[in-house]
Amino acid sequence: MSRNIQVKLAKRPVGLPDESIWNIESNDIPVLNEGEILIKNEYISLDPAMRGWLNDMRSYIPPVQIGEVMRAGSVGQVIASKNEHFKEGTYLYGTGGVQQYTVTNGKGWIGVEPKLAPLPMYLGTLGMPGFTAYFGLLDVGKPQTGDTVLVSGAAGAVGSIVGQIARIKGCRVVGIAGGPAKCKYIVDELGFDAAIDYKNDDIRQKLKEYCPKGIDVYFDNVGGDILDHALARLAMHARVVICGAISQYNNTSVPRGPSNYLSLLVNRATMQGFVVFDYSKKYGEAAKEMAGWLKDGRLKSKEHIDVGIENFHSTFLKLFSGEKMGKLVLKVSE
Repeated sequence: MSRNIQVKLAKRPVGLPDESIWNIESNDIPVLNEGEILIKNEYISLDPAMRGWLNDMRSYIPPVQIGEVMRAGSVGQVIASKNEHFKEGTYLYGTGGVQQYTVTNGKGWIGVEPKLAPLPMYLGTLGMPGFTAYFGLLDVGKPQTGDTVLVSGAAGAVGSIVGQIARIKGCRVVGIAGGPAKCKYIVDELGFDAAIDYKNDDIRQKLKEYCPKGIDVYFDNVGGDILDHALARLAMHARVVICGAISQYNNTSVPRGPSNYLSLLVNRATMQGFVVFDYSKKYGEAAKEMAGWLKDGRLKSKEHIDVGIENFHSTFLKLFSGEKMGKLVLKVSE
């Protein structure tokens, strides 16, 4: 059997990670013990949250330790099993890490069916980003028919799904994205009602134009100045959903908090953070409903796929450069 190519954390990054923070190693594949399975990873998920996992600080999940395989979601096939609950040839989704092969006892891994959907989709719309969008919008944002929903990072893996679900629920949806191509994509292909190009538009003016009665739900993926602009346009009893703050992840200084937070008081609004792992027992519910929307064409899925585990770093940087639309996925090998 071939060796296991693994990407391990070599040191903590400062600011935007450079290539020196990773070590690429070739190691033997461990011999299976009773109760273990060997998974050949086919696709690896790249998500903005991975940047936070590199920092040695308290969070909702422990940081990746120096010398450990980089944490990441993956989907792959069981090629050897000493666990009666997992048969060889089946496909599983779980936290396999950035490596070609994963040895695990199967805890936390769930079965997926490549005949029902392409494997990369289980890392996106039918995986953690899709579940993040589903529960963040519906459980935290609580959209009502006719609400105006604003989504930042609207062309990304989570934001693109948030906007589409909001449309399915009868809301008017405005997306914020970077560049004309992404703005055109979310309107023409995903059905958003309007788009704001944060690189070229006057965000404050466009929010007044597209959200004249205020914002009922703001789903925030970016933080920073855009969060401040959104807070200034909240409607009465608005709900602000804090999913992420990708504009702040590579800061070398303490992130700046929102200056317009008193809008929450004036408008009797709420701002709530959430982590998708809190909904793990309900993933099946989300997957079933979203699969139905995909089947009837109301929900569209888009994956940006790079190839080669040796290209992990350059692919990882696309999370922050904007060089992708939809879900960013790395195919382990040709």
